[in-house]
Amino acid sequence: MPSAPNQHATAMLIRKLESIATLTDEQRQAVLSLPVRTHTLAARQDIVRDGDKPSHCCLILDGWACRYKLLGDGRRQILSFHIPGDVPDLQSLHIPTMDHGLATVTKATVAFIPHDSLRELTLRHPNIGALLWRDTLIDAGIFRAWMVGMGRRSAYEQVAHLFCEMYLKLQAVGLAEHYRYPLPLTQIDLADALGLTSVHVNRVLKEMRGRTLITLHGQTLVIEAWDELLRVAEFDPTYLHLEKRAA
Repeated sequence: MPSAPNQHATAMLIRKLESIATLTDEQRQAVLSLPVRTHTLAARQDIVRDGDKPSHCCLILDGWACRYKLLGDGRRQILSFHIPGDVPDLQSLHIPTMDHGLATVTKATVAFIPHDSLRELTLRHPNIGALLWRDTLIDAGIFRAWMVGMGRRSAYEQVAHLFCEMYLKLQAVGLAEHYRYPLPLTQIDLADALGLTSVHVNRVLKEMRGRTLITLHGQTLVIEAWDELLRVAEFDPTYLHLEKRAA
């Protein structure tokens, strides 16, 4: 099926870009005009695999996704989590072969944007190109924060830091408020992201609930003590470079 403009889909990209910068009306219209193909995928389904040579980038419209790498024995390291508005394989515009996989965490709707259309957009609107580059640089900042966490933070501090990060990211695109947000991650997902065991994650979550830092209602996380969670994590949101931040 050929790609065609889908303003509902590309509006998600605008919402993400405007969480880190301001777009002009002309730039918004240019993004809205991007051709896309949308697909709904089941949970835990590959979007693009390690070694693929994609001809498009993937925009998350609904649900969660993750970047991941598999070792030879099947062990998985999650490299990042992605929410609606994210384009987690933007680097494929310039690096032709994927060196990791991208998969859904939940049932998800994704939009595929042809590389050629994105390249044309950035040629016609260099400021949008600079903004997409900025988004990849923010991704690099998130990678650095995760590396510090796995190398130097305790398991308790790592979980606290991730919970703070995800709240601010979701809040910035209108998907979280009042220190409450959807958290459709299993303890195995958290363990694979933080370099821990699921048993260790379970102990940390139990301790956080016992200290009334958080509560979990199904797949909804409620942060009961935001300032204390920030203190525990030594969380500085500068690396996210968001236009909107929690109070």
